[in-house]
Parts: sequence; C-alpha cells; structure tokens
Amino acid sequence: MRAVRFHEHGGPDVLTVDEIDEPEPGYGEVVVEVGAAGVNPVDTYFREGAYDVPYLPFTPGSDFAGTVVGVGEGVERFSFGDRVFGTGLGNGMSGTYAEQIVSPTELLTHLPEEVELTDAAAFALVGTTAWQALVHHASVEPVETVLIHGGSGGVGHVAIQLANTMGARVFTTSSPDYHDKLEALGADAVFDYNRDDLKRVITEVGTPDVILDTHMDHYLQFDADIAADGARIIGVGNDTAEGSFTNIGVTKSKELRYQFMSMFNTPDQPAVLSRLSDLLTRGDVEPVIHRTYDLEEAGEAQRNVIHDGFVGKIVLVP
Repeated sequence: MRAVRFHEHGGPDVLTVDEIDEPEPGYGEVVVEVGAAGVNPVDTYFREGAYDVPYLPFTPGSDFAGTVVGVGEGVERFSFGDRVFGTGLGNGMSGTYAEQIVSPTELLTHLPEEVELTDAAAFALVGTTAWQALVHHASVEPVETVLIHGGSGGVGHVAIQLANTMGARVFTTSSPDYHDKLEALGADAVFDYNRDDLKRVITEVGTPDVILDTHMDHYLQFDADIAADGARIIGVGNDTAEGSFTNIGVTKSKELRYQFMSMFNTPDQPAVLSRLSDLLTRGDVEPVIHRTYDLEEAGEAQRNVIHDGFVGKIVLVP
C-alpha cells in the first residue's frame, strides 16, 4: 500500500510516497481503509522536528475517515465494513497520510452514512479542538459574547459555527477578504486583525465573555485588556512569547481565567466525536473544504496549510 512518510526532518520536500506493508491491528485496534485524511498545521510541526516522533521514517497526519477493514482482539464496538472517523494519530504513533492506517478504538467513532468522508476528515481535529475549548473548558452559555481570533482558519471557522449553535453572540478577526464568508458561517461581527484600533472597535460592539485565541499567547495582553470581568480565555496553537504580558494586573482585577489546551489531551474522545457527528448530520456545523490533494501532493498540501490564505480545511484523498 502507499503511505506518505518523511525519512528525515525538514521542509515539505522531505515527504515521499512509499510502498509499505499493509498494517495489522493489535489488541484494541482496528485497521481503517482511509477515504480522506485532514491536513493540519500540527502535522508540519512533527515533520519539521519541532514535535518529537518515535521513529523514522514516519507517517504524519492526525485526522481520518474511512471504512474498517481489520479488527484486532478485544474490539467489540466495531466490525468489518463500519464507517468511522477519528483523530489523534500522528502523535507517538503512525499517522493518517496513507491508504490504510491502524487506530486504537479510543480515537474514533462510527460515522453515519449521510456524512461525506471528506467532511468528517476535515472536521475531526478542528471540531474536537473547538468543542474542548468552548464546551469543555469555557462552558459557553447562551447570549454570552465569544471572540474567536483567526476565524478563517480550520479551528476558527468551525468554532464560529459551534458558538453560534450554542446561542452565543460571535465576534471574530480575519483578513477583510474573508469577512463576508465568516458572517455567512454565523459571525455577528468580523474585525480586520490588522487594525491599529482593534481593541477599541471590538469593545465598542461588546466585551467578550469567552475568547478563543488560536494563536496561543500572541494576544495574551490584548485578550486581558478587552475581556469582560470573569472572562475565560482559551489558548490553542503553537506560537511562543511574542505577545506576553506587559500589565498582568488587569488579569487579577478582572478575575480572568486562562486555559491553554491541546486536542491530544481530550478525555473520552469517542463521546466528543459522536456529538460532532450529530452536528454534521444535522448540518448545524459544516466544515469548509478549501481543496483536496492526492497523496503524491502531500508536500504541497502541507506547504499551503501554513502559508496560503483561505477559509477552512485542506484534505488528502488517497
């Protein structure tokens, strides 16, 4: 079978398509014939060596959707032919850029027939991240105001829709090119993140009760300055200390709560994925697929997921 692997760390050009043996499931694992695999910025961090991999050569990729074609011992919830989707591979175990993959059952769930495999693969990681941020950590309530930095990104464009379904008032930031698209996804107000007066224009419309910062700590002080008293600020992403605090006193005076998170820490992931599949089935949240690529184009896909400007997700289709 074909699998995308890197034999050394480096840029997108180190990704190659190799012929390897089909995988065998271990205890509590299934083999999935991959119909689609999501491409995420985190995949590039493993390739570059910013995040550790257990061995080389290594197959990247976290998201997948497909059909069960092998069942290991101890597996009771899944059978041959089941449609499934999941996320969390590519971190300590071989990833999803392949025609077949092995997954522990705690990383996947069943996928209804009416959901496209490409949609499920595009949705798994970013949907789980948005759910953990807004539902698990922030406990967003109806009529609260939620600010989502980077609304055009994979997590951002899904988080807009999820917050909207939760009854929140949704603000987001993005390039002006995407304002109309993000309003169509459910944003009540969209702001150009390059504005010098961004703090003022946001707070004139409302003070956020919840902030989802998809650039980790790039906006730590900014978030503190515009947040409502008692706000919850959830950080995801891979940025470093560029935006560290200059006035930490405001966080104390407002009793702000910061939570930095990773999707890979999600407890009971099948339960979250099942809820996400319900949202997909009902059409309450729909991932935007910017473009699909073949396995042979994985290098280009990873290059574009970091550097190209677009709304939504990139997906590999083996």
